[in-house]
Amino acid sequence: MRARPHRTLTPLALAILRLLHERPMHPYEMHQLVRDRGTDFVIKVRAGSLYHAVERLATLALIAPVETGRDGRRPERTVYAVTDAGRDEFMDNLRDLVRSPAEEFPVFAAALEMLATIEPAAARRLLMQRTFTLEAQVAGAEQVAGALAKSGLDRIHIVETEYAQHMLRAELTWVRNLIDDIDAGAIAWSPTRHHAEPPSMRRNPMTQVPEALDDPRTTAKEHVS
Repeated sequence: MRARPHRTLTPLALAILRLLHERPMHPYEMHQLVRDRGTDFVIKVRAGSLYHAVERLATLALIAPVETGRDGRRPERTVYAVTDAGRDEFMDNLRDLVRSPAEEFPVFAAALEMLATIEPAAARRLLMQRTFTLEAQVAGAEQVAGALAKSGLDRIHIVETEYAQHMLRAELTWVRNLIDDIDAGAIAWSPTRHHAEPPSMRRNPMTQVPEALDDPRTTAKEHVS
């Protein structure tokens, strides 16, 4: 069988391990760095989620407490360091994330699959509202990227914000084009949907393996193993 990607850690857990590669630190400092560096622009960080991720990493022995101290009247803080196992797990996960596209199911794509159930005029109005939000997000992304660039960081340390900007701009352009097609009457609007092939035969284009990789000899060997 084909080897499955090694991914076992969440993006937030990986971000924590990444920070601890620099030096030992306590969760509060990690949270501050996540915000200062714009990491929260590409990784979702809810209140308390970082502390929960730290606890899980410690339970898995991927990080370990190295000291506990108190600064004035502030609560006691535990400083953590990455373990050897944590370094290995970080690199294994990161390599897989870079080389293997993840099977993702964006909620907007799900909404588009059901768009025909909304009247065209209402759908156009909702899509226009989405463009306003996207325009604001693009502007916000540009501000974040500009601030990080001014801080003197090399490009390799801000490529994630660059990627986020490009994805937002691409979606904005696509939604605008969809609105133009609705205005031009270029889309046949029907509440029923007819597939050219049974749904069971459809494949997710985000995870479809190129035919060149589906070598019959390889497949046969995999069945044997």
